[in-house]
Amino acid sequence: MQDSYQQVMALEAEMKSSGVFVFGGALHGADTSTVVRSQDGEVLTTDGPFAESKEQLAGFYVVDVDDLDAALGWASRTARLIGQPIEVRPFRHTDAG
Repeated sequence: MQDSYQQVMALEAEMKSSGVFVFGGALHGADTSTVVRSQDGEVLTTDGPFAESKEQLAGFYVVDVDDLDAALGWASRTARLIGQPIEVRPFRHTDAG
């Protein structure tokens, strides 16, 4: 486990030195989540997770890259390193002028 942690820290350091790292974080397990939803004008809170699934979001990176290929390059390296699937999504930019 310690070796894996060191490898992830090295990858993050490389992202930072390359200037693509914006933010990243690890999350507690899905069993610690609380789901908040609005239904019929009422706000309801329930213990999570929202969806029963084998795959859960464990953490995330926000990277600032030129294109999808660059994002997929970093995701590929991360997936190889941690041995888990990585989902890549672009930010939806809005003009909040």
